[in-house]
Amino acid sequence: MINGKLLKDAMMSAAISIANKKRSVDELNVYPVPDGDTGTNMSMTMGAALRALELMGEDVTVSQVADTAASALLRGARGNSGVILSLLFRGIAKGLNGLTEADCESMANALELGVSAAYKAVMKPTEGTILTVARMASVKAQECVHTTNDPVILWEEVCKEAEATLAKTPDMLPVLKKAGVVDAGGQGLLLIFQAMLEVFHGGSIAVPAEKAKEEKKVEFSTAVGEFDEVINFTYCTEFIVQKHPDSPDASKLRAYLETIGDCVVVVDDEEIIKVHVHTDSPGMALTKALEFGCFINDPKPKIENMRIQHENKVLEAKITKQQEFRPAEQEKEFGFVAVAAGLGVESMFTDLGVDQVVRGGQTMNPSTDDILKAIMATPAKTVFVLPNNKNIIMAAEQAIKLADRNVCVLQTRTIPQGFAAMLAFDESASLADNRINMTKAFERVSTGQITFAARDSDYEGHQIKKGEILALDNSKLSFTDKDVEKAAVKLTRRLVKGDTSYVTLIYGADVTDEQAEHVQALLSAKLSDKIEVMLVNGGQPVYYYIISVE
Repeated sequence: MINGKLLKDAMMSAAISIANKKRSVDELNVYPVPDGDTGTNMSMTMGAALRALELMGEDVTVSQVADTAASALLRGARGNSGVILSLLFRGIAKGLNGLTEADCESMANALELGVSAAYKAVMKPTEGTILTVARMASVKAQECVHTTNDPVILWEEVCKEAEATLAKTPDMLPVLKKAGVVDAGGQGLLLIFQAMLEVFHGGSIAVPAEKAKEEKKVEFSTAVGEFDEVINFTYCTEFIVQKHPDSPDASKLRAYLETIGDCVVVVDDEEIIKVHVHTDSPGMALTKALEFGCFINDPKPKIENMRIQHENKVLEAKITKQQEFRPAEQEKEFGFVAVAAGLGVESMFTDLGVDQVVRGGQTMNPSTDDILKAIMATPAKTVFVLPNNKNIIMAAEQAIKLADRNVCVLQTRTIPQGFAAMLAFDESASLADNRINMTKAFERVSTGQITFAARDSDYEGHQIKKGEILALDNSKLSFTDKDVEKAAVKLTRRLVKGDTSYVTLIYGADVTDEQAEHVQALLSAKLSDKIEVMLVNGGQPVYYYIISVE
């Protein structure tokens, strides 16, 4: 029999084990776009259960342990893999409900309930994934009920079948076979099951791996670092000069810079002069520096507007504070929650009437609990949720049953779709009409995305190298390129149709104003005069450009 303490220790060990091995699971991901990878999402989901189980005492039943873990997993679920994992254990909790200890039959039935719950939650289940691994393991468990009365032996067979099925996933999904990997979600589930088995066999709880120490970056102070209390000069200017053979003494450059700015740092050796200065005249600083040598290209001279950066820092602090969601009374009929990343994008959603913005997106999938808290903080009887990413939809849908108010999750998969849905909202219309009209509106929007390859990959007929520029047409890989600007122009022209009226370029944190304006000018020259090309500083991570075509 498996008692409560044994199950508790097994699940705690599983959470620690998947955390220790999450990178190896992440590396199985064949999708080249940087995203909230499977191993990371499963690890963070299991981490929620670990924290809840650590608070439990030793005298517990299997029912109490399973219920506690399932509740924590549901709230902590991140990404599709995390949601599926939470549903598996939620079903297991139902199967163990009311039991002090678990025998062979109850473990098999619990796993079967878990698989059923997971399959029901996925609209179009794909075989060759975590679902298949779980299902075949459950089938084996039911078979074992007739051959053994030892639940530990049963779990051994569950792990063996899960491992055998995982090995077959490349034959079920061609994309896995082409990449030469097994399914990442299935691998994560196998690691969890195997860690539980080790504890069932009498092993100790896994030990967390030591966290790698972050390398401390040695660089100049940032423009809004130690000097952001009082900004006397506008531009933080940094550069490195390669000295001329007859270069004057660097102290003369320092003396000059102190007459046109403050926070002057000049460091030199036999070959270079490294400069940092806050000034209203960066051109004068650069011109003077040329008397001492020539600028090197790596790193290039950098000029940053500290006042704008300071304003952004204040805005970011304000938005961060807003993330401390507090439950609100249901004062109005409709409210809105959107998931977004980037100060500009977040501000746009707020301007369109979104009550709460949950920070997250491609590389940082928010949990069900994150979305739930935002829903509860929205002062409305009905709350529309805009996930704006396909890997966040399932987590958002899990929040529906946990909220104390009506929740409608619109299946927006991109930021432009979220904007379109908000623009289509009619305060005077009913919930049903708004759901239909908002859905029709976001489905009409074409979205382009310019990003980079996070890994080498053979994906959808493309041999992709890490760092290559990727152009996504409505989330599907269209082509690769070496140049961000060329890719943005090419992709936009592909997205434009005969009835297109508007193109909106939302540029990210790694694109300068000048670069974005250049792309805008190129498109304005190449597209029809009837098409308006608008520019928005989204500040989003991961994507150089998010392109909305309507």
